[in-house]
Amino acid sequence: MLNQAVILAGGRGTRLGALTDRLPKPMMPVGDGPFLEQLLWNLRRHGIGKVLLSVGYLAEVVEGHFGDGSRFGLDIEYCLETEPAGTGGALKLALPQLEERFLVLNADTMFDLNYLDLGQLLEHGEVALALREVADSWRYGSVTVAGDRVTAFVEKATEGGRGLINGGVYAMTQRAVAAAEGSSIELDWLPQLASTGKLLGRTYSGFFIDIGLPDVLAKAQLDIPDWRHMPAALLDRDGVLNRDKGYVHSPEAFEWRPGAIEAVKWLNDHGYLAIVVTNQAGIGRGYYSEAEFLAFTQWISDELRRHGAHLDATYYCPDHLEHGQGIYRRDSGCRKPQTGMLDEAWRDWKFDRDRSFLIGDKERDLLAAERFGLPGVDVGGADLLEVVEAMHVRFASLAPIG
Repeated sequence: MLNQAVILAGGRGTRLGALTDRLPKPMMPVGDGPFLEQLLWNLRRHGIGKVLLSVGYLAEVVEGHFGDGSRFGLDIEYCLETEPAGTGGALKLALPQLEERFLVLNADTMFDLNYLDLGQLLEHGEVALALREVADSWRYGSVTVAGDRVTAFVEKATEGGRGLINGGVYAMTQRAVAAAEGSSIELDWLPQLASTGKLLGRTYSGFFIDIGLPDVLAKAQLDIPDWRHMPAALLDRDGVLNRDKGYVHSPEAFEWRPGAIEAVKWLNDHGYLAIVVTNQAGIGRGYYSEAEFLAFTQWISDELRRHGAHLDATYYCPDHLEHGQGIYRRDSGCRKPQTGMLDEAWRDWKFDRDRSFLIGDKERDLLAAERFGLPGVDVGGADLLEVVEAMHVRFASLAPIG
């Protein structure tokens, strides 16, 4: 599984001119913070908690802002490029700090895709490239593919049309970095791998922007907040993701419902936030502790990650006014059908309420959705993937997703 990402953030950013005299390009303000914060936010929600920042130009600005990453819920380390070494050279320099498998991202490009899905390609090779279809591939240089293999790279041209480009996101193995030759990932490593049939590729259609030019950086001020305003699927847990056997709190008692893993991955692949909102009165009743619940939640997350899927967040309510023990014997407003968990999720994620929905298995779930102002649906005995796809179709006409 992927647990580490390397972000190449050492460049000067000369195309931005005087804008980078005092700030490195990844630290350009976009939305409510530096552009690099947007990349870190996206990694964290995928469950990728370790980040290695490859820094060079004005490295002290980057490190001074992000520190050890704890403020952002991440573990951040640094690799300093004292002299320009190219993208490949920067990875070579970082070799002692690399895990067996990791992501590589360019610090000036946001390509929103299911990172865990890309990482699954490493089951079949050692380097996988995220591809993006664009209307003007001639500006970037295009990529040709045969199945899941990248076969060639075509240089930039003066004219052209729709085609695939290198999206600037890679999944790699440490072994591939050690064996690579040349100072550039784009100009040396990838063409060499493609020529021998060893470069894997998969096409994604998510949000894409490269802030390397002043006009695009200006455009990002609106585009990034718009992208962050994602739709959400709010999911009850017991009875929706897993069979409800009564206060399930251990792997031994857990059984996925039909289509549950596939549904979560589908949401990940199609630009939705996948958020669990679950009553957990078993904590309040003393059947298991919050620590046990959180450890079990991590186990569920690990199981999903093995299938290239993730939950963006899990909100839970341990309180019960009648049966809670000690501090849990209270009405905190979070237990469905009250909306406390939904309110908290919206405050944290600011999801697009017009395109969001809730899936539950009890009347209290649907009542909570109604009170919050979201459509709710009872999963009943249906395959969860089919329910998710049906809800997507219901809202697809409102705005493009993915």
